Amino acid sequence: MRWLPHRARPLPEPPVTDEPVLNFRAMARTYPGPPPVTALRPASLTVRRGDFVTVSGPSGSGKSTFLNIAGLLDVPTQGRYLLDGIDVGRLTDAERAAVRGRRIGFVFQSFHLMPHRSALENVELGMVYAGVPRRERTDRARDALDAVGLGHRRTALPGRLSGGERQRVAIARALAVRPALLLCDEPTGNLDSATADAVLALLDELNDRGMTLVVITHDPAVAARGTRRITIRDGALSEPAPAAAG
Repeated sequence: MRWLPHRARPLPEPPVTDEPVLNFRAMARTYPGPPPVTALRPASLTVRRGDFVTVSGPSGSGKSTFLNIAGLLDVPTQGRYLLDGIDVGRLTDAERAAVRGRRIGFVFQSFHLMPHRSALENVELGMVYAGVPRRERTDRARDALDAVGLGHRRTALPGRLSGGERQRVAIARALAVRPALLLCDEPTGNLDSATADAVLALLDELNDRGMTLVVITHDPAVAARGTRRITIRDGALSEPAPAAAG
């Protein structure tokens, strides 16, 4: 079953620029020792608006470090990272947190919903840290829940929602900040196969409507959903060359 809205509407766009949404330039991360540990080897990667990129690899390959740097939760020790044209390495911690809150929507394996708040309230709370004015939050939350097909469940508490519905609330919370990038970490990891397929269908639909996605996964079936597939092994990123046209 596809859990999609009855009438798909264009997603609200962040300010449009010609800059890539995500641009790694010889970016690397080494953790101090002894001995020092290189979690990500120097890599360059460009993600443009509307891309659907999956990043896959085994445990210990560097996926979490990639996620933390892409999500502005950690900083590279080498190279540069530009998010929507902003050189985030030049920002203070407070400025980086503000950029993260306004330009990146996070979706995690665990839904991280407040159990005693309704679906609508959970989505509204996600906008507090993005600095969205109070008067706008309810309308944005309603639109985001409509966008993931949960307009009829606005007042439900998380305990009354299925696992797939809880993940869709989490996706709505991420969408409501109107991010440049939707960054998903194992978004189907806590779901059964049928529910996971429905959530992936929703991500496909959001990408079709213009959302830029980067999905971190260890699951080959999830990785195959991307229009671009990055692999990471021993801290090294690689992307197969596009197949030549026949």
